Amino acid sequence: MLRLDGVVNANVNFAASKLTVEGDTTIKDLEKAGSFEHLQVVPENQSFEERQIPFWKKHLSVLLSLTFLIAAFVSHVSLGGDYLVTTLLYVTSIVSGGTTLFVTGIKNLTRLKFDMRTLMTIAIIGAAIIGEWGEAAVVVILFAISEALERYSMDKARNSIQSLMELTPNEARVRRHGAERMIPVNDIEIGDTLLVKPGEKIAMDGEVTKGHSTINQAAITGESIPVEKKVSDDVFAGTLNEEGRLEVKVTKRVEDNTLSKIIHLVEEAQEEKAPSQAFVDRFAAYYTPLVIIVAFLVAIIPPLFFEAAWSTWVYQGLAVLVVGCPCALVISTPVSVVTAIGTAARNGVLIKGGAFLEEAGAIKAIAFDKTGTLTKGEPSVTDIVISDGNRETNLAIAAALEKNSQHPLASAIVRKAREENVSYEGADIQDFQSITGKGVTGRIDEEVYYIGSPGLFQYIQASWWDEEQEQDVQSRQQEGNTVILLGTKETLLGIFSIADEVRDTSARMIKDLHQLGINDTIMLTGDNEATAEAIGRKVGVTSIQANLMPEDKVTFMKKLTARHKKAAMVGDGVNDAPALASSTVGIAMGGAGTDTALETADIALMGDDLAKLPFTIHLSRRALTIIKQNITFSLAIKALALLLVIPGWLTLWIAIFADMGATLLVTLNGLRLLKTKK
Repeated sequence: MLRLDGVVNANVNFAASKLTVEGDTTIKDLEKAGSFEHLQVVPENQSFEERQIPFWKKHLSVLLSLTFLIAAFVSHVSLGGDYLVTTLLYVTSIVSGGTTLFVTGIKNLTRLKFDMRTLMTIAIIGAAIIGEWGEAAVVVILFAISEALERYSMDKARNSIQSLMELTPNEARVRRHGAERMIPVNDIEIGDTLLVKPGEKIAMDGEVTKGHSTINQAAITGESIPVEKKVSDDVFAGTLNEEGRLEVKVTKRVEDNTLSKIIHLVEEAQEEKAPSQAFVDRFAAYYTPLVIIVAFLVAIIPPLFFEAAWSTWVYQGLAVLVVGCPCALVISTPVSVVTAIGTAARNGVLIKGGAFLEEAGAIKAIAFDKTGTLTKGEPSVTDIVISDGNRETNLAIAAALEKNSQHPLASAIVRKAREENVSYEGADIQDFQSITGKGVTGRIDEEVYYIGSPGLFQYIQASWWDEEQEQDVQSRQQEGNTVILLGTKETLLGIFSIADEVRDTSARMIKDLHQLGINDTIMLTGDNEATAEAIGRKVGVTSIQANLMPEDKVTFMKKLTARHKKAAMVGDGVNDAPALASSTVGIAMGGAGTDTALETADIALMGDDLAKLPFTIHLSRRALTIIKQNITFSLAIKALALLLVIPGWLTLWIAIFADMGATLLVTLNGLRLLKTKK
């Protein structure tokens, strides 16, 4: 591509099948330049149907090569290997099946670039020179089959991205200026109204303005259960409307929606090299020239110094070249990384690179922010005790007073009144006053009421406040509740226990992590010790750190990482960004559409679902294990085959089978990650 007129720079992301070209050229020119490999090019945001090439046409060169090879074998058996017709058939088989290989290999030789195609080219030409035409032809056909299998396996791994790209429809029904029409998604603008019928996919991110339905968000968040959506709720491109008819106001352009960001980040992640892959690439850079040197020495030392036959040891040297091809070694890591990241994305977990995939598999401790992570991040009334009068009446008084307060706890009481259908809006409040740091007061029907912290009633010297009442309040606080009291100076009317509710999945997730062997789980919070202890007991973390300021969390994470070498931090991705950055792996509770979480974290749990964290650790560990298995097997099979050189048993057939077999096995081993379950 770089040799095309007008092209300044070109970069290929093989994992994502993506070509980035800088400069002035056309798609026709790009396809012409890649015609040798049947390259098909389409603009990034444009959907396409892959050309359906018949099997025989797609693999014509391999089929021709195989046909001539079979004919050559028949000729060899019936006439003998020395006949010209037999040799010509072998040569035709080599040329028809190995043209692509030879062109690339010879180009690499002229540039002194030594890769597997270079080694194969040298080996095949060498075999032909010493008259081993049959061996050379078999090497060509087996290498072609190996390449086809490798390409098929990588395509399977890439399908995770392709399946994401195919989630959104190409067109959507839009209402503009009172008229409804179908238009391409690229022409939809922010502010347009989408009309989505039951059974249709939502084409763009937006906000529901009319209708009520359930949406299957599995493609974005990994949630298996459809989510209820009503007016003012957000919906995401690529999700399926299951029941009702919806009208959706578009809030993001097609290139900025959540699905597009996920696809872009997954593509980048799959291109980024993991530490083990970087090691393999460095190793291969030295390994391949070393193989050439060893092959050269195998070919010349026995004949020069031990009077061995030149033909025998040149043949052995060529076999060393073939068996030394680093195909399996080079592909051992990327196929595993691409598959694992794609599998994670399909399950609602965004891993932003191979490095973070490997790091996640090695972590020994995990710290959790409390608010918005282990808890829902929204205070709610957990208990109401009415000391005097009617529950509904006193809840209405509390809500009427608190609706004028700006305190976060006030909204919990108002929300509770709404949930219980208690009418409070009509209350006539006179002399409303906020008492800073303590609560509020107001007069309703000539009675002055107070609602606020226990300190408020100490402040106004309420006659009912005594030591017994204080102990009751302290007991509730030790259970992790914030206590709000309602009363007059003479009478206690109600006690409201308010807490930030623990997520339903938190305790199970901590238990699963402990079963995975992560025995150090820590909760970090700015809350007081009593509240932190209560929530810590509910979720089952091994320890808590309370009364922390944001900078204290950063300091703690640095100490935790120093102690365990590998430690993760889980937060909401907004105010926890510094602590996330201080950990080995920062994991954000990234609700779908939360840009901050996608940008700040190394890993994002797309559905705000903590249950995905043990799955992520399990997947990462499995990927690490498979990568190690692949590297070990690749090197072991090479070493074993090379040992056959000593007694002179190594043949080109054995060499190519060892190389092809190793490549196929490491690829299939990597693809096992597609089957990883939650």
